[in-house]
Amino acid sequence: MKKSLLSGLFWILIANLLVKPFWILGIEVGVQNAVGTEMYGFYIGIFNITYIFNILLDLGITNFNTRNIAQYPKLIGKHLPSILGIKVLLFLLYIVITFSVGALLGYSSLQFKLLAWLTFNQFLNSLILYLRSNFEGLLLFKWDSLLSIMDRLVMIVICGLLLWAPQLSSNGFHFTIFHFVYAQTAAYVITAVTAVVVLMHKTGFRGIRFNKPFSLAIIKQSLPFALLVLLMASYNRLDPVMLQKLSPGTSGDYNAGIYAGAFRLLDALTMIAYLVSVPLLPIFSKMTKGNKSSDRKTENKELGDTVRTMFSIVMVFAVTAACTLACMNEELMGLFYNENISDYARVFKIIIFCIIPISTTYVFGTLLTAAGKLKQLNLYAAASLALNLIVNCICIPRWGAVGSAWAGLTAQIFMAVAQVVTAMYLFRMRLSAGYIIKLAVFTLFIVALTFCTPHVTWWLTLTVVGVLAIVLAMILKLIDIKEIIKTLKSKEE
Repeated sequence: MKKSLLSGLFWILIANLLVKPFWILGIEVGVQNAVGTEMYGFYIGIFNITYIFNILLDLGITNFNTRNIAQYPKLIGKHLPSILGIKVLLFLLYIVITFSVGALLGYSSLQFKLLAWLTFNQFLNSLILYLRSNFEGLLLFKWDSLLSIMDRLVMIVICGLLLWAPQLSSNGFHFTIFHFVYAQTAAYVITAVTAVVVLMHKTGFRGIRFNKPFSLAIIKQSLPFALLVLLMASYNRLDPVMLQKLSPGTSGDYNAGIYAGAFRLLDALTMIAYLVSVPLLPIFSKMTKGNKSSDRKTENKELGDTVRTMFSIVMVFAVTAACTLACMNEELMGLFYNENISDYARVFKIIIFCIIPISTTYVFGTLLTAAGKLKQLNLYAAASLALNLIVNCICIPRWGAVGSAWAGLTAQIFMAVAQVVTAMYLFRMRLSAGYIIKLAVFTLFIVALTFCTPHVTWWLTLTVVGVLAIVLAMILKLIDIKEIIKTLKSKEE
């Protein structure tokens, strides 16, 4: 079973590393170049509204289902029809909420048309994630890994043909943002239908059932987690929406498009920090389970060593990426976009530093989640959202997308610092002076290397800095192979 679990995790990670970066940096960039900065900003503001509230489509049900079916696989025949019934009811609630928000924001008929399609797409995406949780619970990892990339693969094919097929261009075909949205719908429908058909074959499932007591019980235990996801999604994704409403004159859609374009590379890079954090939830859950036992000092030392090992890995990556990419902001943005390069670059060189606090939260946020500290996390997320709103309201009217980048960075830093302080207090962890000095030496070296040395070409600079960063991290023992192997082995015990 352990071998199957590790094999499944391996294939899911490989599949996502191969497909999703190409989707983000290839197809999404191609779409933005095709429709223009302003029209993409028009799209991303509405998309982020649907994204912020999509937790209403799940409420933590997917995570509950994965654990439950893994422990009691025979219950899938009972739970699958009932949970699908819950998903339908939540979809109706989701429609009411998103359209009410659209009305409050004064959406036009065209905006409501786009909102309707994106709302439906979010439902399909949430449905796919739930259906995949059944494959995970049944340890059908090959199907899970296939479904995890099927929608993106179909969208890559459709959008690739629409964007780059020569015969379409010669016939005067003009790609619009709605073609992009329709491609998403087609891909999600194909993936969802595939998942349902396979589950019907594997489980004998045949229909949807509405079970009120069952539904209320699941929703009640999922609400704290759902609130946390909603708050975090809000302060992570609200910036383009605020740019549309607070930017001076008629520059709202343009500023939102600039922000989205600059944010895209950060979005792709945070996937790496996320993948590093994937094994941490079960590891931390095991280590914090006996947190109140008499052997607390021993357990906290082991926990502290694990946290320090994983934190060092993500910091080496995040600091190197942030400093290196910020220095070549114009060159990188010029690789991706056809116009407004300097505007993208001004935002990018600020927002890329968000990767440092975001990577920090992937470690310490996972630790607090594993320990069941959702109340603290919800308070910090609410404070981060309030901080983000205040700074955006002050900065957007003056500096547009650049001001929003500063707001995002401020909120991310606050969330990271709050999580680190709380985790260290709760688990009595201490950072030694030697470890702090090592981090400082590494950071100063990377800053000096990237900001004070001449750059030849972007790929050569990335290669040289990347290699030197890894070498220095290993010399300083910020990256310790033996400790990493020990940490991963603890997951299997």
